[in-house]
Amino acid sequence: MKRAGMEQTGTDKLKIEGKNAVTEAVRAGRTFEKILIEKESKDRALSSLAKEAIEQGIMVRFEPKSRLDFLSETKNHQGVIGLLSAFRYYEPEDLLKEAGDRNEPPFLILLDGIEDPHNFGAILRTAHQAGAHGVIITKTRAAGLNATAAKTSAGTFNYVKVARVPNLVRTMEDLKEKGLWIIGADMGGASMYRTDFTGAVGLVIGNEGKGLSRLVKEHLDLVTSIPMKGKIDSLNASVAAGILMYEVVRQRSMKGQ
Repeated sequence: MKRAGMEQTGTDKLKIEGKNAVTEAVRAGRTFEKILIEKESKDRALSSLAKEAIEQGIMVRFEPKSRLDFLSETKNHQGVIGLLSAFRYYEPEDLLKEAGDRNEPPFLILLDGIEDPHNFGAILRTAHQAGAHGVIITKTRAAGLNATAAKTSAGTFNYVKVARVPNLVRTMEDLKEKGLWIIGADMGGASMYRTDFTGAVGLVIGNEGKGLSRLVKEHLDLVTSIPMKGKIDSLNASVAAGILMYEVVRQRSMKGQ
């Protein structure tokens, strides 16, 4: 039976900026309303992008730099802004299906209140490279996919399924029922080197400043920690996520997964 935490989450419009992000979206077959390119630019990469987009039937408009500056959210558009007609947020079941299609044990990233879109974009980028089957975020009190996150992800948002749910704890419980082991990253947990990541895993990363919320901690199967050698006892959220994701990769590769 489908519960509330696994419901359809719909679509949003999305503005993406920067040569890499827009180019990857074009190549991934995203549906654009239009692409705006700086008409004064002599950048060959932008000329190639315009040609590729037009060949795919995408509307391309050449605008003054001042117009792109006005529309830019990142303030670093690199001469191009793409307006996607819709960005689809998936359901957690879609992420599990992705794992099944690849014939791999599920490996999901759950974000508990990540608010900085730069961190969110960086996590998406690493999740793609580490082979995660998707990322789960919440509808409120969390960064969604905006121009900054899309640009920071270097276009990998086109290839990582993102599910957006109303209640992370309920979703964690649903995933447990489907056989996932829900592991949170926090101080005082078992060393990541002693944590088994080779089965079906949901890795939970907490807020940049507060870490994991109390309710989320109460519903974890296990807490894991990154060994620290320095005098500062914490890492940037996206850096910590990357270290843990690649420990998952290391363990699974040792088992031939």
